[in-house]
Amino acid sequence: MLAVIGIVYGALVAMVQPDMKKLVAYSSVSHLGVVVLGICAMNMQSLQGAVYQMLAHGVSTGGLFLIVGMLSDRRHTRLIGEYGGLKHVMPRLTAVFLLITLASIGLPTLNGFIGEFLIILGSFAWKWPYAAVAASGVILSAVYMLWMVQRVYYGPVTNQKNQSLPDLEPREWAAALPLVAAAIVMGVAPTLFLKPTEPAVAKVVQRLAQGASFEARKTTPVIDVTAPPREALIIPAAAGNAGAHPAAARLTH
Repeated sequence: MLAVIGIVYGALVAMVQPDMKKLVAYSSVSHLGVVVLGICAMNMQSLQGAVYQMLAHGVSTGGLFLIVGMLSDRRHTRLIGEYGGLKHVMPRLTAVFLLITLASIGLPTLNGFIGEFLIILGSFAWKWPYAAVAASGVILSAVYMLWMVQRVYYGPVTNQKNQSLPDLEPREWAAALPLVAAAIVMGVAPTLFLKPTEPAVAKVVQRLAQGASFEARKTTPVIDVTAPPREALIIPAAAGNAGAHPAAARLTH
């Protein structure tokens, strides 16, 4: 339940943020709520999806923070209202940011899609209402991320201070290109990352199943059918038997 609340809460709070960095931070709350849901479902698909989503989240959210930092370094502000129309001034940075954004919201063929799909699939087999809410969180993430891209990069240049901003420099390309490549490779070839994690995840699922069966056996009452009835433990004392034990004599009264 807390995972589902985190998904929706993080998305709604991110939607109203005027600061780009805070928006990306609250989007992380929502995305990691999806990870927690996958862990709670405790099956093979959901756990593999949770591991994959944590890897993908490091790539896409790291890229978003990196590019927001580049803009902040140029303008010394992260407020969305201070930007607008950057696509006409910085087309290369816009392209990189858009691709990382699409990876973050889970576009197919990019890294964010695989983990979220596996988590929702595994959660649906566990509790389908939770999976439905998680799917709505994915839709909300597309709303606030694409809305931010539209306000910052598209439309006319609304602030004259942005007219002379430089595009990506070589050192910035060197930092951004590995993240872009990782987002694409993880999206088109997920087995490169799923296969190495499969044995460990399978072992975790197996141990969880063994623990559950042990707890079920421990809580089930065991009745020994070979034990004699309780009445057989009472030794009747024969009347007039002088050698009978005093305790047996008391039991007969």
